[in-house]
Amino acid sequence: MEGVRPGGGPPAGGPGSGSGSGSGSFPSLFPPGLHGIYGECRRLYPDQPNPLQVTAILKYWLGGPDPLDYVSMYRNLGNPALNVPEHWHYVSFGLSDLYGDNRVHEFTGTDGPSGFGFELTFRLKRETGESAPPTWPAELMQGLARYVFQSENTFCSGDHVSWHSPLDNSESRIQHMLLTEDPQMQPVQTPFGVVTFLQIVGVCTEELHAAQQWNGQGILELLRSVPVAGGPWLITDMRRGETIFEIDPHLQQERVDKGIETDGSNLSGVSAKCAWDDLSRPPEDDEDSRSICIGTQPRRLSGKDTEQIRETLRRGLEINSKPVLPPINAQRQNGLNLDRAPSRKDSLESESSAAIIPHELIRTRQLESVHLKFNQESGALIPLCLRGRLLHGRHFTYKSITGDTAITFVSTGVEGAFATEEHPYAAHGPWLQILLTEEFVERMLEDLEDLNSPEEFKLPKEYSWPEKKLKVSILPDAVFDNPLH
Repeated sequence: MEGVRPGGGPPAGGPGSGSGSGSGSFPSLFPPGLHGIYGECRRLYPDQPNPLQVTAILKYWLGGPDPLDYVSMYRNLGNPALNVPEHWHYVSFGLSDLYGDNRVHEFTGTDGPSGFGFELTFRLKRETGESAPPTWPAELMQGLARYVFQSENTFCSGDHVSWHSPLDNSESRIQHMLLTEDPQMQPVQTPFGVVTFLQIVGVCTEELHAAQQWNGQGILELLRSVPVAGGPWLITDMRRGETIFEIDPHLQQERVDKGIETDGSNLSGVSAKCAWDDLSRPPEDDEDSRSICIGTQPRRLSGKDTEQIRETLRRGLEINSKPVLPPINAQRQNGLNLDRAPSRKDSLESESSAAIIPHELIRTRQLESVHLKFNQESGALIPLCLRGRLLHGRHFTYKSITGDTAITFVSTGVEGAFATEEHPYAAHGPWLQILLTEEFVERMLEDLEDLNSPEEFKLPKEYSWPEKKLKVSILPDAVFDNPLH
C-alpha cells in the first residue's frame, strides 16, 4: 500500500472524475464494477464526492502485494436519535470484480457473485478533535483481503477472525474481529455480478471466545444492545476498556451460557496447528498413511478430500441445519481452479496435492490407536468441539495450517463420515476422522476440564484413554513450526 490522497478513485476515469451524482455523469473510462460500488457510496455520502483514499500504487494485477486497489474513507455523522456516534466509514474496492476483463477475477456472469462477491467496510469511532481518518484500518482490510485471495475462503456474516493483536497496534483490548452486514450499504448489482458489503467489527478476546463457543450472530446482537460496545451500527471504539460481560455480567450467564447449552456452537471447523499419528503400526511400514512421518514425505490430501474439508471450513459460523459432512463431489471444484493465478494458492491444498495421489487410489484405513497433537490455542478449542458440536450431533474439523493434515471429530448422528461405531478411527490419506459416542464425550470433557484454563498448566500436556486407545497431547508451537526438531 502506497499512501493517501484525496479523490474517490484513480485519475483518468476514477470515482472522483465525475462532476455529478447521476450515473450519466461518469466518464466512459470508469470501470463498471468500480462504478457500481462508488454509486452506493455516493448514495450515502452525496456531500463527499472525493473522499480521502488509501490506494495501492502498484496494483495487484501488476504484481503488487495489496489486493485492494482502493480503500475510501468517509466521515459519517452518525444518528443521535439512535445513540450512534460520529465515526469514520471505510469501504474497500477490489474483493469484487472492478474491471470485468479477467485481470484479477474470472468473469462468471452477471447472475452470481462479482469476484468474491463482497467488499469489506469498517466503522471506527471518531475521536474528539480528529480532523482526518486514521489509515491503519486500510492496512487491516488489506490483510484480510490477502487472506481471502491466498486461501480463496470467502467471509460470511457471523464469521470471526482471530487476530491476536490490537487492531491498531496500540495497547487496546480490541484484538479480534467479527463480520456482519453493513447496516447502511445495500447489495449492488454490477455488470459482473452482485456485491454485498461485510462490516468488520472489532471485539475483545472474551467476546471472540463467546462467539466461538456459541455463535457469531448471537454475540453481534449483544454488541448491538450495548451502546459503548458498538450499538446498533456496531461501531468499533479502540478505546473501549471493558468487555460486554464486564459491562453487563448477566449477559454471560443469561444469554451466552444458555445459548451454548440450548443451541451448541455453529463453528464447524478451524485452521489450526495440529497433527496425528497412527499408533497401530510401526513407522517403518511403507503403507503407513500417517499424517506426519518425521524424515519422510507425508501423503497429501486429494483434490476431492480437500474440497470437502474446504467446504466445512468455508461454512465457518453458518448454522448447520443437518449434521451432514459435505459430499466429496468433483463438480464443486467450479470456481476454485488453483491455476487461474500463480499467487492464488489454496491454503487447504498443496500446489501438487491433487496430482500426487489420485483420490481413487487412496484407500480408507481403519486404525486401532491414534495420537492427536495440538498447539495450545487449538487444544483450547477441544471442549468447544465436544460440548458445542458433538453433544449436539454435529461434526468439527481441524485443518493444519502447516501441511495437509486434517482431523474431523464426528458424532454418531453425522452422515457421510467414513469413521463408524465399529471402527471409530479411520483415515483417508492424511485426513483422520474420529467418531466419539456421547458417553465418551462426557468423560473426555471431565478429563479435559483444565483446558478451559490453559494459563494454569505447563506444556507439554498429555491426556490418555488406554481402553479407547486414544492419546491427546498439547504441545508448544515450535513442535509444529519445525517438526524435525
